[in-house]
Amino acid sequence: MARPKKKIDYELVAKLAKIQCTQDEIASILDVCRQTLAKDEQFINVYKKHIDEGKMSLRRLQWKAAEEGNATMMIWLGKQYIGQRDKFENENKTSGEITVTVKEV
Repeated sequence: MARPKKKIDYELVAKLAKIQCTQDEIASILDVCRQTLAKDEQFINVYKKHIDEGKMSLRRLQWKAAEEGNATMMIWLGKQYIGQRDKFENENKTSGEITVTVKEV
């Protein structure tokens, strides 16, 4: 006799995905096997949509923080999106003479 089919709370899945919970974490909360969720087309659609919404929400908050003058966030976003980087200076000091010998070819 097969186990009774578990009902998946898709609203809870959406909320958990929005805060970037993994499929393993959601499976644990729902008390189902991750492989079971992976076979559920509706779960996959809800999960993907809300993972992306969560990322967009986080990005929105990061931009807002930068716009409000958060210097750390401005620096981080500059590095991520426009290729800015910290300046590294490499000072090469040698002690002694360097001799170069050139042979005729």
